[in-house]
Amino acid sequence: MKKNAMMIAALIVLHAGLAACGKKAEAPSADAMANMSMPANAKMGQSSGTVVAVDQVAGKITLDHGPIPAVGLPAMTMGFDAKPDLLKGITVGDKVSFDIEWNGKSGQIVKLAKHYGG
Repeated sequence: MKKNAMMIAALIVLHAGLAACGKKAEAPSADAMANMSMPANAKMGQSSGTVVAVDQVAGKITLDHGPIPAVGLPAMTMGFDAKPDLLKGITVGDKVSFDIEWNGKSGQIVKLAKHYGG
């Protein structure tokens, strides 16, 4: 009887191991991707615009910005990733200038400056 219990346990472990081998890899979450560095072929660009939305905790900012010729973007309203430290003191309606790293599909703000006055 002890031998049968060991055989059953071994079969369960074997079955679980084989099932795990067939498991597909999961895609990284958006949060995990936000912490990844940009690829070596990322382009740098500069522009200015108006803050439409900002989420300091998530590290996201939406800008109604002018064209960014260096990365081939026309003027538009678009969201970008940004380190939360860059977003401190930035609020909706602020006029800002910014530098981005662009990977061809999305951008990350690497420098952000608020325009004061005038």
